Amino acid sequence: MFGMPTPNTLLDVIQAAPAGRTAILLPEAGIHVTYESLRNQVRSMADALASLGIQKGDRISTVLPNGLPAIVSFLAASIAGTAAPLNPGYREEEFRFYLEDTNAKLVLCPADGAGEARRAAAALGIPARSLEMDAAGVVRIVDAPGGKTASAPSPDDVALVLHTSGSTGRPKRVPILHRNIAASVCNIVAHYSLTRKDTALCVMPLFHVHGLVASTLSTLYSGGTVVAPAKFNPLSFWRTVRDAHVTWYSAVPTIHSLLLSRAGEERPAGAEGLRFIRSCSAALPPEMMEKMERVFGAPVLEAYGMTEASHQMASNPQPPAVRKPGSVGPGTGIKISIMDEAGNHLPSDTRGEVVIQGPNVVSGYENNPEANAKSFTNGWFRTGDQGFLDADGYLVLTGRIKELINRGGEKIGPREIDEVLLSHPAVGEAVAFGVPHPTWGEEVAAAVVLKEPAAEADILAFCKQRLADFKCPKKLYIINTIPRTATGKIQRGEVARALTA
Repeated sequence: MFGMPTPNTLLDVIQAAPAGRTAILLPEAGIHVTYESLRNQVRSMADALASLGIQKGDRISTVLPNGLPAIVSFLAASIAGTAAPLNPGYREEEFRFYLEDTNAKLVLCPADGAGEARRAAAALGIPARSLEMDAAGVVRIVDAPGGKTASAPSPDDVALVLHTSGSTGRPKRVPILHRNIAASVCNIVAHYSLTRKDTALCVMPLFHVHGLVASTLSTLYSGGTVVAPAKFNPLSFWRTVRDAHVTWYSAVPTIHSLLLSRAGEERPAGAEGLRFIRSCSAALPPEMMEKMERVFGAPVLEAYGMTEASHQMASNPQPPAVRKPGSVGPGTGIKISIMDEAGNHLPSDTRGEVVIQGPNVVSGYENNPEANAKSFTNGWFRTGDQGFLDADGYLVLTGRIKELINRGGEKIGPREIDEVLLSHPAVGEAVAFGVPHPTWGEEVAAAVVLKEPAAEADILAFCKQRLADFKCPKKLYIINTIPRTATGKIQRGEVARALTA
């Protein structure tokens, strides 16, 4: 580290590095964007947003692939108002829900494409603006007016709003303050000893905290370089690592698995420059960790993060400290405890709900007192995950109390899929659930009870029109009854076990 001041806002995060250093590298185009250029672009776009009428607290949705436009627009939106990035893979119906739910004032899209997002915005009367990038790597809002200057954000302003899928009901809005993200960035930089000598390859999407906070913002705060390809490509991955002198990357186990399968038993050229490899957002099988370290020749550090904690909560440490396969390590700059249903803290090696406390943890969901009452106990946030702390304070996760489907790190709320299935005229009852999958960890499946005859293919096609591909059931079970508890609740786990046995 180079003695930079502790950040309080995202504007502070990008201020510390020397002007001439490379902040962002776009490998496909060979464009190097300096910190000075990045800072100027962010300020210029924040001013353009202010000139478009954006004020503090206004939500700006971005629908962009990975790359410089996604990074600049996120930072600018968080300064002028509040950033609300969305998955470009959503369908029009999904865009309409998220745009309406966040009360978005503006949508930023690529100059070409994003038709479903544009149609959703038009239907809601929300203006959509295009972004363009020139050959020098300068991003602008097309035909943006001027005249106003965006005021600097305060630590208590909401920088980012994301949705987290619940196993029941509507997705919950998570308002993440500037100071929450700044605290998370500091924890990550300190834990991995990131410096301006580091180069991170960002392969995680920039509409989630994994790619935004871990790979991108933490690297920028350390004064290092973020390599930002438009998408993950296993064919060019190691060439990019070698050519850009990448020192670390963070990904979900699905991506690690794809890289391992291509490498076989031979260390890829470029891997020798890696200081470490980070794994997060889904459980990393110990045997995969062992093979990664053997083949890639770098320590693999499994971490634990979630949206409500502005990403990282725990991580295995760097060598020579002990890293434990099957564990996500000790807490990183925050307190972690295990709690029972009554709110009692449990001793080591006792299973219960993982609870957290720290400056990176949000203070509550937005306009959702019921969820807040359930999620916070005596100042501790209940993660919904089950686990235990071993004698060394390393956290071991043993399952999910909440019934989310974890498909390659994408957390999918099954209730959303239920509702789409139930809107089909032939479906009387529906229950979605995760089933084991060798590549994705879990895949989406569903069971339905029909009111009238219908083909499985027709129902699946119906879902594809209304849900992003990663949320669509890949297997549909047509059954006579769905088992319920005495109080009428569906037991997803029991349904899944019965149908996949």
